[in-house]
Amino acid sequence: MAWCERFEAAWPTLQNTYDHRFYLMWKYYLLCCVGFFRSRQGQLWQVVLTRPERQDTYRSMRLSSAR
Repeated sequence: MAWCERFEAAWPTLQNTYDHRFYLMWKYYLLCCVGFFRSRQGQLWQVVLTRPERQDTYRSMRLSSAR
């Protein structure tokens, strides 16, 4: 909800740059995030695709820093 509240507070300065449709879509996105987090049922996946000719192995920064 903090993201949504900050967006609402900043909207008066942003509305000259973005239209009302953007406002509605962004607010919808932020409120969907609220529901996602509150449900505690969400999963986030990251898939890394590489070309077959790539020689070195991808190392996730998250996994590297956890060791």
